[in-house]
Amino acid sequence: MKSSPDASTDSIRVLVADSNQTQSQLLGSALRRQPGMAITSCRSELSACLRALQSAPVDIVLLGDGASDRLIETLRGLHSSHPAVRLILLLDSCDRALVVTALRAGARGLFCRECQPFRALCRCISVIHQGQFWANTEQIGYLIEELTSGPSPRVINVKGVVLLTPREEQVVSLVSEGIGNRQIAQHLGIKESSVKKYLLRIYDKLGVSNRVELVLYALAHRGPEIDTPSPAKQQAASEAHDLHHVEPAQICVLSAGCIPS
Repeated sequence: MKSSPDASTDSIRVLVADSNQTQSQLLGSALRRQPGMAITSCRSELSACLRALQSAPVDIVLLGDGASDRLIETLRGLHSSHPAVRLILLLDSCDRALVVTALRAGARGLFCRECQPFRALCRCISVIHQGQFWANTEQIGYLIEELTSGPSPRVINVKGVVLLTPREEQVVSLVSEGIGNRQIAQHLGIKESSVKKYLLRIYDKLGVSNRVELVLYALAHRGPEIDTPSPAKQQAASEAHDLHHVEPAQICVLSAGCIPS
């Protein structure tokens, strides 16, 4: 494992895990020139990543997707053994199945090397270090389609414990469909202010701060599902489709404005 000689305790500690040695060296060198980052590197195999994490504390792992044929296994292994470490997957292309599966496996960020500049990667690292998620318009579209096409999600923690009440799960399901607070209130037969209170409780329980983070959390922590189809699906699908028309620059860093409030 290679490390920065001038690592500071105040720096964001980043592990670059990529078995493409040339690519790893170039990325590591570029990141070392950025203020406030301490960089280490290793190969992308799970065993190599685990050894690196045992050798030195790390905040974020940048995992290359081109070198390992066991990428999802690596993501799951890292997330299971080091849940506090935030994982960013470096993609060469946006494959729908990979995007959805990677988030379910524990990735907090999906960064496309082919379509986003290096300065965006630095921003991505900073944003995820602050506890947020990172995805672009196309990737969020995949997530919305995945959540609206299946049964209602059950949100669990790493131990498999259901975190929300049945009513809170209903709210999460409707939020995932792209429905605003007023429509959720009408669908559930409650006041709009009650919906807002439910959302605040859900945010507090899950440690998220907005609706987009809630949708991503629901997908990444989806447990055994309960088949309770919503009559609002057709309308929700139309509203969710609007996400595809948001400019990429508006949605690369996830914000509360990505899904209607």
